[in-house]
Amino acid sequence: MSIITLTTDYGLKDHFVGALKGKLLTEQSDCTIIDISHDIDPFNTVEASYIIGAAYASFPKGTVHIIGVDLELNKENQHIAMQWNDHYFIAADNGILSMLSQKIVPQKIVAINIHDRLPNNATDMDVFVKVACHIARGGSLSVVGKEIATIKEVTDLQATVSVDNNTLKGHVIYIDHLGNVVTNISKKQFIEVAKGRPYEVVLRTKNIKTILARYSDIAISEKYPIKNYEGQKLALFNEAGFLEIAIFRSNPSSVGSAKSLLGLNYRDVVSIQFK
Repeated sequence: MSIITLTTDYGLKDHFVGALKGKLLTEQSDCTIIDISHDIDPFNTVEASYIIGAAYASFPKGTVHIIGVDLELNKENQHIAMQWNDHYFIAADNGILSMLSQKIVPQKIVAINIHDRLPNNATDMDVFVKVACHIARGGSLSVVGKEIATIKEVTDLQATVSVDNNTLKGHVIYIDHLGNVVTNISKKQFIEVAKGRPYEVVLRTKNIKTILARYSDIAISEKYPIKNYEGQKLALFNEAGFLEIAIFRSNPSSVGSAKSLLGLNYRDVVSIQFK
């Protein structure tokens, strides 16, 4: 069974997602199509990279992942396909895949070169569909592209360590539907820098002195029910392994969230200060 996942900024109001699935089924009727997300902020490559990075490992090895965000072929963005950690990713070379390859070296990357084999009216997504179905059928990357050694890197939103090694500075890269704020500070990087030292997560409001393992760990006292802790801010490393700031059991539509109550937005700085 071949699996193809879809991550796009298409939204669900228009016909684009349905038409994309129709094209995939026309090309390969027995493939299984899974939606990861179609609500990526328009052209937000950082958000797309976070979403695909958090989701891909839940799928079997060999899964093909189409990323339809800022996918137009132009003088700055070529189309690429990458075999990475035994999964396949198809995207524009706009930095999305470089964020994945910072963790694990890609097994193979090709610059897709089949554009002239498709009809003149073929869209960029038509190219992705053709490549995805070829790979899903067991086809080689070499058939659809020329091997390349490097891809475009994104450096403006990487977590950094201060010269004195006492501050780990990251940025907000994603805000989920609950208003929880995800940064690009990874658990791995935190452990490497912390070396067991005490720390504080620095916010505009009062700092957070403990990073929890689970949301409900905010309830530190046996004397009070968990409900008493609702509305308190907390920090934890989420399932994707990144530092997340949240408001415990807060409804963003009625009470507020980490985004609204703590004034945190996309690209804002969040730091960890070590002592």
